[in-house]
Amino acid sequence: MTKYRRWRYSLAGVALVAAVAAPAQAQPSDPLSGAPGLGDPYYPLDGNGGYDATHYEVTVSYDPPTRHLTGSVRIDAIATQALRTFNLDYDGPELTKVSVNNLPAWFDRTDEHELVITPLLPLLPGLPLSVQVEYAGPVPEGEDTGWFTSPSGGAFVAGEPHSATTWYPLNDTPLDKATFTLNATVPQEWQVMSNGLRTQDTVTDGQRTVRWESRQPVIGYLTTMAIEKFEFLEQRRADGTPLLSAFAPDALAAKENELRLPEILDFNEELYGPYPFDAAGGIYVDTELEFSLETQTRPIYAPWTDLQTVVHEIAHQWWGDSMSVKQWSDICLNECFASYTADYLWPERKEGKDVDTQYRETVTKFYDNPKFWRITLHDPGVGNEFTSVYYRGPLFLHALRRTLGDDVFFPAIRDFVSAHTYGNASMREFREFIQSKSPNDLTGFLEAWLDREEPPAEEFLYPGSLRS
Repeated sequence: MTKYRRWRYSLAGVALVAAVAAPAQAQPSDPLSGAPGLGDPYYPLDGNGGYDATHYEVTVSYDPPTRHLTGSVRIDAIATQALRTFNLDYDGPELTKVSVNNLPAWFDRTDEHELVITPLLPLLPGLPLSVQVEYAGPVPEGEDTGWFTSPSGGAFVAGEPHSATTWYPLNDTPLDKATFTLNATVPQEWQVMSNGLRTQDTVTDGQRTVRWESRQPVIGYLTTMAIEKFEFLEQRRADGTPLLSAFAPDALAAKENELRLPEILDFNEELYGPYPFDAAGGIYVDTELEFSLETQTRPIYAPWTDLQTVVHEIAHQWWGDSMSVKQWSDICLNECFASYTADYLWPERKEGKDVDTQYRETVTKFYDNPKFWRITLHDPGVGNEFTSVYYRGPLFLHALRRTLGDDVFFPAIRDFVSAHTYGNASMREFREFIQSKSPNDLTGFLEAWLDREEPPAEEFLYPGSLRS
């Protein structure tokens, strides 16, 4: 995610009716209940225990004038324990029906975003299960809901770390990736963009139905649905990968940057290994946003997006999308690398910029500013995830690069992200991996840059060619 452009410049047998609610939420101590959260240090109720989701099939219809959404989702999963009850994460329109393995199920909505489901029959560990949830109502409004309305009356969903729960139930954690299909029906004058490959776009009786398929696993917040009167740009990489980008009516000027998408993908591929998905593109909206977001295969770009922002979000397709964090305290793996790619590597290799000088000037400017160093990179703290990773992160990686040397640094980061393709990683694992690539003890360097709330000592601040 690129957080506006402020980060660049400042610090600022029983007849069951599925719609009947369950009498109470299962207690976490119940051995036959899936945990209501996975204990993330920042968002402890995110995700759920007891099962592993493998695929989401979301089917929705949306009416732009009324903002009314009718939806259903089929969740294919495998139980990882015996379950009498389990949870999904959901904060969207009113539920109308829930079934498990084609049998009606009790349900209740509790806490922040918990949908507690009690199947008619207990679930056995190791066996597949299918959950069907139906819902309908107006989409949530407000800047914190993940839903945004466009000037034309269209709408789209975007938000990190949460947004998916406002339009379909899921296991909302980076630790449970799954493939994803969206079937969306809208009035025929509207188009629908989403992730992956568009495999259907048909009009019948005045209604357009579009099908999108993400065949590589994806996290919930990286899925999106954008409904707009789009204008499209179709391109193709040299290897045949289809590139489909869409532009809202007042976002057409952004085509100039998006025409460079093949070049940007090639640039990142040279750094980090083969592009990990079977499609790419971008969604350019004309709604005022404070962020652009790396929604998988097809980032959402705010009106202020420039070329540097596109490079940043495309770098996320490796750092954040294909390889994802284990916990939100690991956010530097996403944002430090995307920022370094866009702010240092692209200017250096494509524009001939002296990035050592850029580094020194930045350090000199902010060395005596306590606010610049106050938020650590290893564990920035809840609410601070999207702060220091943008401005301290690139400095850390450039200093690490000068400490290791290019011959070690670039193969190492390529190997690390490639080794975690479609999986997850942590900052602890990154620290251990980087240490394994160096004959020298990096403990002091890594602690100074990642753990402390003050400028690193001079030996760590100006390693290698950064010494004046």
